[in-house]
Amino acid sequence: MIGGIVMGIVLPVVLFFLLRMATVSQFFTIAASTFLAWGVADLLARILEKPRLRGRTPQGAIREDWERRKPE
Repeated sequence: MIGGIVMGIVLPVVLFFLLRMATVSQFFTIAASTFLAWGVADLLARILEKPRLRGRTPQGAIREDWERRKPE
């Protein structure tokens, strides 16, 4: 709930004023972009939280894949 308020309202307002934008459509574009980015980041975090992926690094995944394909 807090993340939605911050990423959908507070951050867009701050960026709107810091970037000295003037139109309402620019504000809604910033709001949609930040809210969408937050949603995608949250989705990816949930995927990586799954037990089979927890503690797995990209290097470890490549090494495991390489060892699995070696006998072929």
